[in-house]
Amino acid sequence: MSSPILWIVAATLFSALFSALTVLSVRALRESPADEPSTTTDDASPEPELRMRPLVAEPLYVLLVDDDPNLRALLRTSFEIADLEVAEADSAKAAATSIADRHPDVIVLDVGMPGVNGLVLCRGLKADPYTRDIPICLLTGDAISEAAGRDAGADAFLRKPFSPLALLQAIEELGVGKREGAPDYEPDGGQQLLLYAQDFRRLLELERGQRVLLQNAYRETVVALARAIESKDGATGAHSERVRLYAKELAKALSPSLLEEPSLEYGFILHDIGKIGIPDRVLGKRAALTDTERRLIETHTVLGEQMVGDAALLRGPGASVVRSHHERWDGSGYPDRLSGEGIPIGARIFAVADALDAITSNRPYRPAKPWEDAAAEIAGQAGSQFDPRVVQAFQEREGALRQFYLEFNTN
Repeated sequence: MSSPILWIVAATLFSALFSALTVLSVRALRESPADEPSTTTDDASPEPELRMRPLVAEPLYVLLVDDDPNLRALLRTSFEIADLEVAEADSAKAAATSIADRHPDVIVLDVGMPGVNGLVLCRGLKADPYTRDIPICLLTGDAISEAAGRDAGADAFLRKPFSPLALLQAIEELGVGKREGAPDYEPDGGQQLLLYAQDFRRLLELERGQRVLLQNAYRETVVALARAIESKDGATGAHSERVRLYAKELAKALSPSLLEEPSLEYGFILHDIGKIGIPDRVLGKRAALTDTERRLIETHTVLGEQMVGDAALLRGPGASVVRSHHERWDGSGYPDRLSGEGIPIGARIFAVADALDAITSNRPYRPAKPWEDAAAEIAGQAGSQFDPRVVQAFQEREGALRQFYLEFNTN
């Protein structure tokens, strides 16, 4: 079993990733294309702020050169939503092969690649008569790389982290300007309105695509962390997936509108995240816990809320599930001894889902019990441990809940 220090480090990384994704979501969804990249030009006259594109044009063909597959996936989705044709290369060698097969309209090139880096590749492309006219936008990490990129002949630069909209604007400016015969478009008033409408629609499509990517990134991170917690907490198998499904089914039975708040489902998945801070020797103990050990385990609810409270997609109902899922209807639970309707509804729902899975799963201190025993125990605790309305919902949806159990049972 891993050291508690490693789990604290994991928790720190998790919080940092949530913060980074939140910043990215704000930038990608709300930032206008005002952060224009710096460009080099032989013409002394200033470039117009926006170059108007023809109403009908063949999609620009962009070669994306970066060794990071995650960044390539993010940018590829952004480009495709913006109706750009995309090819990818993960190295200078792969880029050279792609260029030989077909000249791109624009190359987006990362500076910091292993082996032949982006600066060397850029310099080579600009020195070759066959490729020197292809515009290159460098993705740089610092001012030194940008200065070196200018010397290498790059046409535009974006400093990381960058807005996807700013990159799209740079690509269109470089690509449309490079194509021979591209008209100096001077639309009349009606055509101008049509262009604005097209661009506005494209921005909305881009925002939707970025939102889906960010939600997927959050979810993948949450699920991966939940599985790590399961391995720490006595190998409980597919616990987080089962309790998520149980709790969602109960929520739909009580009030489907509860699931309109996305943080609630994340709270279901990460309900035990605070156990990262609990020593393995206590979590995996097979004998009865001492009073001190029990008090230590009970701190995981407060620890968990502190860890996720600042994450954008866990504020509110999600964080309240993490903190309050061990409260009891009669007020004898922890950490705040809440009772009745004073317990957040998400936590009341999850308490039944969690108990159902705990009873029917193998634990370090006892084997799993049959489903029928779990159903009887939950019914017997209505009005003491559990909200009677949630128990009623459990009984109404028992068939669907049992199907989840059969599908994901690992005992």
